Amino acid sequence: MKNYAIIFFIIQSLTFTTFSFSADNDIYKKIDLFGEVLKKINEEYVEEINQSESMDSAINGLLQSLDPYSAYMSPEIFNEMQTETSGEFGGLGIEVSMESGVVKVISPIDDTPASRAGIKAGDYIVKIEGIQVQGKSLSEAVDLMRGPVGSSIELTIRRRGENKALKFNIKREIIEIQSVKADLLDNNIGYIRLTSFNENSSQQIEKKIKDLEENKNIKSYILDLRNNPGGLLSQAIRITDFFLDNGEIVSTKSRKASENRRMFAKKGDLINGKTLIVLINYGSASASEIVAGALKDHKRAIIVGENSYGKGSVQSIIPLKNKGAIRLTVAKYYLPSGKSISEVGVSPDIEVDEEGKKFRIKSSTDNQLNYAIKLLNG
Repeated sequence: MKNYAIIFFIIQSLTFTTFSFSADNDIYKKIDLFGEVLKKINEEYVEEINQSESMDSAINGLLQSLDPYSAYMSPEIFNEMQTETSGEFGGLGIEVSMESGVVKVISPIDDTPASRAGIKAGDYIVKIEGIQVQGKSLSEAVDLMRGPVGSSIELTIRRRGENKALKFNIKREIIEIQSVKADLLDNNIGYIRLTSFNENSSQQIEKKIKDLEENKNIKSYILDLRNNPGGLLSQAIRITDFFLDNGEIVSTKSRKASENRRMFAKKGDLINGKTLIVLINYGSASASEIVAGALKDHKRAIIVGENSYGKGSVQSIIPLKNKGAIRLTVAKYYLPSGKSISEVGVSPDIEVDEEGKKFRIKSSTDNQLNYAIKLLNG
């Protein structure tokens, strides 16, 4: 019996070794094939190509075959991305991703050229300056949208519910993001508008809440996360914690069990248990969905608006030797209920669309916000 066991172990070991060698061999064959294809392109393609740019496109194609959020960033793009998360950069003011080979607008940023021109969350950019986007990578499309501050660009848009393509002429500007705005509504409602989650957002929102809390008339709050495309996970956790006394905020699950994490709230509700309404729409994504979803699961807030975008994954920026980087999906995040929002989003407790059709609210400006105010004032 012992001899049979030894023989079985040897066969298993040989099988595993053969399989590993075979898998490695297949990879090397594919690498050889890639080299052969590149050689044929260099020799026979109708026009001379830039080999460096071709390799960048190949790397980006590999990453984007994984999901719409993984991508390669050249040293120039990586440097610009670092500027963006600091709160000031040049451009149109839109957060985009790739869907079915077309650039999709996740969200226009408040008070930016794209927002003022009328670009909406969910719009598909099909042409940039008359150039078809179909077949291009996300980074190539983003490069087409870049240009000198003050110059104009024409975007051709496809929008849900519109039969014809829409054209927008937008002038590029320096984008300065003031991620937090606050106001006092009806003398008793604290209104906080959060447009993004950059490295200063939690400090700004904490200060705004403390300033509002000095008004003894405040009975409730509205946290406006509409068209907020997300940003830093750490900021989403800290801002959610401002409104909770305890409980899980979010968990992340990775391929590596050692990197699975659960984040919890610490004691201390900055608004002392006052009624809280959170506004969301289709342009609320990523970090916005963590905040809205966690507050909904803990029944700490009433969620009003539209279903959110549904970006439930965590990307890590991994620097490379050439001073570029890759944005790689390394984990998915889950709400306290255990649900993933990936491709699903956060559903509102009370659905009110942007035109107010669900409740036929009569308003000339902002139906979702007006509904929230009416709800708070009884």
